[in-house]
Amino acid sequence: MNDDNRIPVRVWDLPTRLFHWALVLLVTASLVTGEFDSILGATTVEWHKRSGLAILALLVFRLLWGFAGGTHARFANFLRGPATVIDYAKGVASGRADGEPAGHNPLGGWSVVAMLSALAVQVATGLFLVDEDYGFEGPLARYASSAVADFLGEVHEANYGVIGALVALHLAAIAWYTVVKRQELVRAMVTGTKRLAPGAEESRGGGLATAAAIAIAAGAAVWWLLGRS
Repeated sequence: MNDDNRIPVRVWDLPTRLFHWALVLLVTASLVTGEFDSILGATTVEWHKRSGLAILALLVFRLLWGFAGGTHARFANFLRGPATVIDYAKGVASGRADGEPAGHNPLGGWSVVAMLSALAVQVATGLFLVDEDYGFEGPLARYASSAVADFLGEVHEANYGVIGALVALHLAAIAWYTVVKRQELVRAMVTGTKRLAPGAEESRGGGLATAAAIAIAAGAAVWWLLGRS
């Protein structure tokens, strides 16, 4: 369709956009403080802990927002079955995948789940970490034996590579869709709108009051967790 026929369509609600960019900043901070703590100094590990707990609050928020958020933020809207995902992947590989979905495409939807899952593993294992070199203990370290803490520490370390690979894949996909498919994904996540064919489904629901309530609940859950340490 000619670009002149496209119209602005509200796709991403404000809470989803704020979550996305906050997560970008916090994951970057966690990767830097986790990988370069020996260079940045001993206090870096405390900032690593804080960014990890903030990510935990964001993940709790996103899980709940996946059911109560705007149309295209809901898991039910963008998670598709294996057959649909495979057909879409074949279409992309053969150049047959045309059209631009309002929200996530079938591959993009599951990439969101993969990233959230990898981050969930990272923060969950981080809660039990013990770093004797820096005298650091995660909020729940006292509840794990030395052997369990060591194992979770190894998972935490190895999972850096998984997150790094997912981030690289995410950036590559954005570049491909931007350059090859001419889809303004980054701009849409900033402004909340895409220029789409008439009739595309606009985002509905997921009001700011609901988002605020969920954010408060997520923050309270993390605060309670800290109180248990």
